[in-house]
Amino acid sequence: MTDPADPAADPTAGPPVGPVAERAPEHVQSLARGLAVIRAFGADAPELTLSEVARASGLTRAAARRFLLTLVDVGYVRTDGRLFALSPRVLELGYAYLSGLTLPEVAQPHLERLVAEVHESASVAVLDADEVVYVARVATSRIMRVAINIGTRFPAHCTSMGRVLLAWLPGLAERLAGMELHGPTSRTITSPGALAAELASVREQGWALVDQELEEGLRSIAAPIRNRAGTVVAAVNLSTHASRTSVAAAQRALLPPLLATAGRIEADLHATGAMASRLTAP
Repeated sequence: MTDPADPAADPTAGPPVGPVAERAPEHVQSLARGLAVIRAFGADAPELTLSEVARASGLTRAAARRFLLTLVDVGYVRTDGRLFALSPRVLELGYAYLSGLTLPEVAQPHLERLVAEVHESASVAVLDADEVVYVARVATSRIMRVAINIGTRFPAHCTSMGRVLLAWLPGLAERLAGMELHGPTSRTITSPGALAAELASVREQGWALVDQELEEGLRSIAAPIRNRAGTVVAAVNLSTHASRTSVAAAQRALLPPLLATAGRIEADLHATGAMASRLTAP
């Protein structure tokens, strides 16, 4: 028996919206049509008439009107009697998903976009004690002797992401005094004073470049990722081989898209409401 109050039971509702082949028995057609009404609105169509909503959603005017008035009644749509528009309350529909996103989930598509643009490997890491821990990565080719995977750790003092994460730490002098600054290569900075000076430069310029200090032949450049409070909670980098990218070329060609990517990751973290306490190492 159908419910006469259900728009799905309305004989004027029109054909089902979207692909209809092989519908699951549990498919709720009225819910699908209501969502189609919501999706009719967008940046190019913030306000629509009843006829425009019906046309965009594939519903009859009668069915579209019933869905719209229902959405007005529950606060997701507003109307002046002629035009309809989504209300801010519609953001509730996506909040549960967005608030559940973690840093790796937010960062991954941005890393993929960055790698497609510059054709170098990109990663995101967080600080854990005196080490960086990789939490997201998109690789183009293997340029290190060791494979880098999610969860890989390296000493923070000789990595570009580590320097970014150390540079804004409170109580940095005490932190450096207690760090073991061993040198993986002959180029590695192992003096606390020299490292402190390098970190001061990182804070001033807003990014870090490490030239073959973690491994011979490896150059990397990193930028900070900040939370809403402006605290550096993660870093994003690009890695390249010294034989194909000079220091000057890295700054000229890799730094601008890297900074732009860091900004986009930050914007998404702010939009999702992700908290710094959730951006911890795995």
